[in-house]
Parts: sequence; C-alpha cells; structure tokens
Amino acid sequence: MTERSTPSTTLTRQDLRTLMLASLGGALEFYDFIIFVFFAAAIGKQFFPADTPEWLEMVQTFGIFAAAYLARPLGGLVMAHFGDKIGRKRMFTLSVFLMAIPTLLIGLTPTYETLGYAAPLLLLVFRMMQGAAIGGEGPGAWVFVSEHVPARHIGLACGLLTGGLTGGIMLGSLMATFINTIFTPAEVVGYAWRIPFILGGVFGFGAMYLRRFLHETPVFEEMRRRRQLAELPIKAVLKDHRRGIVVSMLVTWMLTAAVVVVILLTPRLLQQLHGFTPAQTLQANLAGTFTLTVCAMLCGWLIDRFGVVKVAVTGMLGLIASTYLLYVGAGARPELLVPLYALAGAFVGVINVVPFVMINAFPPAIRFSGVSFSYNVAYAIFGGLTPLLVSGLVALDRMGPAHYVAIVTLISLATVIVNARARRGVAAPQAVAAE
Repeated sequence: MTERSTPSTTLTRQDLRTLMLASLGGALEFYDFIIFVFFAAAIGKQFFPADTPEWLEMVQTFGIFAAAYLARPLGGLVMAHFGDKIGRKRMFTLSVFLMAIPTLLIGLTPTYETLGYAAPLLLLVFRMMQGAAIGGEGPGAWVFVSEHVPARHIGLACGLLTGGLTGGIMLGSLMATFINTIFTPAEVVGYAWRIPFILGGVFGFGAMYLRRFLHETPVFEEMRRRRQLAELPIKAVLKDHRRGIVVSMLVTWMLTAAVVVVILLTPRLLQQLHGFTPAQTLQANLAGTFTLTVCAMLCGWLIDRFGVVKVAVTGMLGLIASTYLLYVGAGARPELLVPLYALAGAFVGVINVVPFVMINAFPPAIRFSGVSFSYNVAYAIFGGLTPLLVSGLVALDRMGPAHYVAIVTLISLATVIVNARARRGVAAPQAVAAE
C-alpha cells in the first residue's frame, strides 16, 4: 500500500506544518507529565500529614509519581486499539485532552489540611490519568508523523517529534528554575507549586486546539478506503509479530537507560558522589537537555541520510564514551561539568533510533498497537527498575551508572544491527501492505 496517490519524496509545506504542530503539542504534553517531579518536595508537604517523617513523605510522593508508569501500558493499549480502528488523529487529539484535565486538576486540588486522606488519593487518580494519556502520546505521535511524510524522511519526522518530547523536559526544568527564583521556599510550598500545573493545563488545551488543524494520516485513510483495518490489532501483534515486539522492547531499554540515568538521575547522583550543589547540577542538566533536544532532531536527519545502523553505531558508542567521561570528568575537573553534561546530552539524542526501528517493525494495520504495546510495557518494566538498579550499583561502584548505560546500550546496538540484517530487502514502512 502506498502512502499517497501521487508518491512524493520531498517534504511539502503541509508536511512541515504537521511536524511542527505535532512536535509542539508533544512538548507541551510531556511538560505536563514531568512537571510533578520538579515539585515533588512541595507536593509531599501539602498532601500528607505534617508529622509524616521526611523519608516516608518522599517515598509516598514519588510512589504517586511512579504510579503513572503503571497506567501507561493500559492507556497506551486502549488508545492504540482505537488508533488502529478509527484513526490516528482522533487518539492523537484525545491524548493531549486526557493530559490537560488531570494536570489542571492537580493544580487546583485542595491539600491534606482540607480534605484529609482524600487529597493524596485524588492526586493518585490524577497522576494515573496522566500516565494513561502519555501512554498513547509518544507511540501515537511517532506513528502519526511517520505516516504523514515520504518514507525517506521518516527519520527526520521522528526526530522532530522526539525533540519535541525532550523539549518538554527542558521546559519543565526552566519552569522549575523560574518558580524557585521568583518565589521564596515558603511561597513555593504554600502555593507557587500550583502555578506550573495550572499553566500546564492551559497549555494542554492550547495543544488540543492546535491539533484540530491536523489531518488524518494518508496511510490510515488508504487502509480505511480499502477496508484493511484489523479487527483486533493487539491480537495480531501478539500472534504474528513477536520478533517486532522483542526488537522494539530491547531498543526501548536503551532509551530508558539514557533518559532515566543520564538526564533524570545524574543530577542527584553528581550531588551525592562529588558534592555539587543543586544549582550547579540544574544548570548542567539544562545544557544536557538542550543538546539532547537538538541532537535528537539531528539524529533523525542523519538516519535518513546514512541509514539507521551507521547512526546507531556512532551514536551509541558515543553515548557510552560520553557517559563515562561525564562521571569521571565531573569529579576530576568540576569546572567542566556543564560542557561534559552537554556532550553526554548530545549523544543521548541517539534515542531517536528507537522510534525509527519500532515504526519499521510493524505493518500499518497494527502499527499503533505494536509500537504502543512494546514501548509502554518496556518503559514500565525498565523505567521502573532502572532507578532501583542504579541506586544499588552506585553503592558498589561510583561508576555503576555509567556501567549500566554501557551494558544496556551495547545490547541495543547488537539488536539494531541484527535486526537490520534480517530486514534487508523489506520495503519501507509506508510500502508495507496492511495486514
């Protein structure tokens, strides 16, 4: 099945507009999902009894944060099912709506002092709603943009979307810096923590409005015209595409290691290992997140130009080397923390290999379900276990986080190479017949 009635190999203005709107919406939605972690301390003080020990308060707060990851696979599967049945665009728009509502409600929810234990329970419900929404956003967005562009530009399309998602992390970090700069610590705990959530809800509704101007993907429209839609997409995925599932989950493992360890955990680990202040690690983390956002887009362009294997080999080996360099160099040369973090962040941009591989792993009729199942289940497992594993490793070896990233990245690299050899001669994803 071809993507368009008149095949094209160049990006049109409509393609570029679609990519920009999708990427912007992804950034705003991912901001909504991660802003919680930046204000976890303030939220814990407001939603649990005042006499709760600090360690228990943080465990409970981060437990609520982590609950969203448990909801990701279910939310992703439901939205993917209907995305393969009734259309990509509808689910793409629904996911941002489902994210905006709970984000706004978190910002407006009364505290423990007013509602008692109902307050943290409501927080848990809203957080799981966010998890269900983000479970459909990432896979749905990658499928949506890849099916809107010519096959030779799928890497760039995924790269722009990935850059948008990681840009949401940077936006959250900037918002946290802004709030903590203009308000006192007491004001942040008292009320200012609500501002990012309320703004996030507003941003979400804005993203939903922008997505009204997007069109259904040509691939799905052609499948619908030919009546080639699968009756139960996830059944077909589990029965006939187990290889695609395994490949997608293994490469997603690398994505979780790179993002969770290098971007999310490293600031706290550097404070613990080398005595950096939170302000120093936040500045360095901003530099790393910025280079990640830019290089994820660059990675997509390079995939289209040189192929996924060459980019994976260069980028993943660079990720291993730059992660070791960050952990060694930060202790030996503290003044180089920002450039070292920026370099590591740049190589984290190789995560854009992941959506490209997943898009190619499944035919159009079940693509959304295949990508969503593989990605969300892998992220729930590996994303949830990574902080625990890294915490244990760092207690044994100060370079434990770098060792973990290296091992997982090598497994992913081997997966990409073996999979590429097995797929030689297979048509580009838009040309694969719907099953």
